[in-house]
Amino acid sequence: MGALVSCFSDAGEGRRPQQQRRRQAVNPPPGLSAEVAAAIGLASNDRSGKARSLRKGRGEELLTHEQALAAAILLQQSSGDGTGTGTVPFDRSTSLRYPGHGQKKQGLPRSSSSRPRSLADPVLQPQQLVNQDLKIDNLETKHFVLVHGGGFGAWCWYKTIALLEDSRFKVSAIDLTGSGVNSFDTNKITSLPEHVKPLTDFLETLGDLDKVILVGHDFGGACVSYAMEMFPSKVAKAIFLCAAMPTNGQNTLDMFSREAGMNDLMQQAQVFVYANGKDHPPTAIDLDRSLLKELLFNQSPAKDVALALVAMRSIPFAPVLEKLSLTDKNYGSVRRFYIETTEDNAIPISLQQSLCGVNPPEKVFRLKGSDHSPFFSKPQALHKLLVEISSIPSSPTQ
Repeated sequence: MGALVSCFSDAGEGRRPQQQRRRQAVNPPPGLSAEVAAAIGLASNDRSGKARSLRKGRGEELLTHEQALAAAILLQQSSGDGTGTGTVPFDRSTSLRYPGHGQKKQGLPRSSSSRPRSLADPVLQPQQLVNQDLKIDNLETKHFVLVHGGGFGAWCWYKTIALLEDSRFKVSAIDLTGSGVNSFDTNKITSLPEHVKPLTDFLETLGDLDKVILVGHDFGGACVSYAMEMFPSKVAKAIFLCAAMPTNGQNTLDMFSREAGMNDLMQQAQVFVYANGKDHPPTAIDLDRSLLKELLFNQSPAKDVALALVAMRSIPFAPVLEKLSLTDKNYGSVRRFYIETTEDNAIPISLQQSLCGVNPPEKVFRLKGSDHSPFFSKPQALHKLLVEISSIPSSPTQ
């Protein structure tokens, strides 16, 4: 390198003696033939005017000579040194030390596990990884009907709807009377059938051979129970999601009052509405907005809590008081499943277990780490359970 660098010494020293201005000879590297050296401008007696012009652009010229030198050695290695006596060992690092401008540096070899994705490779969404072997066309039904709880609306199922539809299920989310986008005044609802009417109207429109899977959340469990009694032949399965699951002759208030002392937070959050005056029974129940997050959404993302705070409505009071008439012939003929939520502050896990103990379903599932709104806090885990339940075959005796 010293010989190459010396040929680019400063050109402005014109007062030096003539013998000092002469360029020192540049000897070809060992093993490089004189013919090849001359071809790339490394001859020892190059004193022509071209040598003076090479003094411009020192850095680029040095880089060019280095690359030319490496190329010449590589050429001589592959074709022999011109004498037929053999080849010169090639220092591979020489060609990598000064890569040319605009050239990509040689990267590490790519392993088979990190190969680039081909256009032919399928792109799977996370939800499609759930039950990949499931063939929904072989199921008894692939139609889910989602029923919200007290104060909620169909809007609360938006994540579940997207996940199920991406898995090729059909999904219908119902707004009960006085809930969601249903414009009826909640304070004017006087009975459970009136509140559940959008659901029963929907089931009535189904064909004689059509069946659905009902999913009821919270007070929606009582609404689903009513629909099971009315249309047992159209309900393949009923899933109670941290929900009320009454027995015959029981209302929702009775069901929860058994362990009312264990849930002080719910009692603190309830605000009774007396639209007909204080001398009449309450018409609705509001929930204190300042306690909603701790009560219903203690594990849910902030954006879903914000959505709920602007979308939730009052809970009609009359349907909560109404006792259900449930028979073994109708209600009892429908397969029931229950999904518990372990971090639930609205219906604590102990109360959920008590409900299942009194009125045992076919199978109980558990969503660990979920609050009272699993469609917000654990949407993927909830989706997996819904798909799993949909694929449970009937027993030979059923």
